[in-house]
Amino acid sequence: MAKILLTGGAGYIGSHTNLALAEAGHETVVFDNLSTGFKELVVAGELIVGDLLDKQAISDVLREGHFDAVIHLAAKSLVGESFKDPALYWRNNLIGSRNLIDSMREFGPKAIVFSSSAAVYGNATTSPIAETHAKSPINPYGKTKLAIEWMLEDQRDEICTVNLRYFNACGADPRGRIGLLIRNDPHLIPVCLDSISGLRGAVKVFGKDYNSHDGTCIRDYVHVSDLAEAHLLALEGLLSGSSNGSFNLGTNRGASVLEIIDCVEKICGASLKLEFSERRAGDPDELVSDATLAKTELNWEPHFSDLETIISTAWEWHRRNL
Repeated sequence: MAKILLTGGAGYIGSHTNLALAEAGHETVVFDNLSTGFKELVVAGELIVGDLLDKQAISDVLREGHFDAVIHLAAKSLVGESFKDPALYWRNNLIGSRNLIDSMREFGPKAIVFSSSAAVYGNATTSPIAETHAKSPINPYGKTKLAIEWMLEDQRDEICTVNLRYFNACGADPRGRIGLLIRNDPHLIPVCLDSISGLRGAVKVFGKDYNSHDGTCIRDYVHVSDLAEAHLLALEGLLSGSSNGSFNLGTNRGASVLEIIDCVEKICGASLKLEFSERRAGDPDELVSDATLAKTELNWEPHFSDLETIISTAWEWHRRNL
């Protein structure tokens, strides 16, 4: 059993990762400012309310905690918001991460799993995207994630690192224990479920002129519980000395916006009203992963990431909680 600190562990992906670690027998401590996280989602381990922008707070936690590793998930993470307020993203994501890294250098631990993003690739020139693809993020959010990867790379002699580059996280715990709690979440599946529930109006489809079979953009959707398992495997590999580097987490297949909408209508047994509008800034045509490396080196295999399971688990959670 290892003792793990999860920054941002009260958030959507963080809470599922916290649960997976606890179920595997690890001791967990969540450090979260609850700006987009919820104490109700911390169903295992200890919760410490604090902010990475407070260097003293994170230093105190690391000095006193004697952790074996950190899983760093705390970040602002909305592409649209990052365009509206890039300074917020650079300040929060970069300074918070720098404070964490400096505190780890001083007090330990010397191992970190970093929650990165497929946004580091920008407009990909090949599909699916392998880890060796050029990194050219096209939005401030992706730029901050790549900058943090670079910061960690420059500390590689002191801190062992695994970067996990997520594609589109979605779904909810298959046993219904936790899920997405953010109201008015801007991502496609929550928007569709809100619309069916009468919590929002028509579903806005941003752009119908993408280079795809139906004109809408294509994304790789991966179940949040599969992401949580990848964190567990990366952590255990890191602690055993068998894994480091960067790994894509996705399904090697994409779905268009309209395909997701069709699946939501089928699962929920209702029709959605759509409104088409212009593309959003910073949205590439297609983001689909080549997750071969995670499968071969981490022994990771998605079990819940077919569209029907993703939407069914999200819908069941949404129906009961939102």
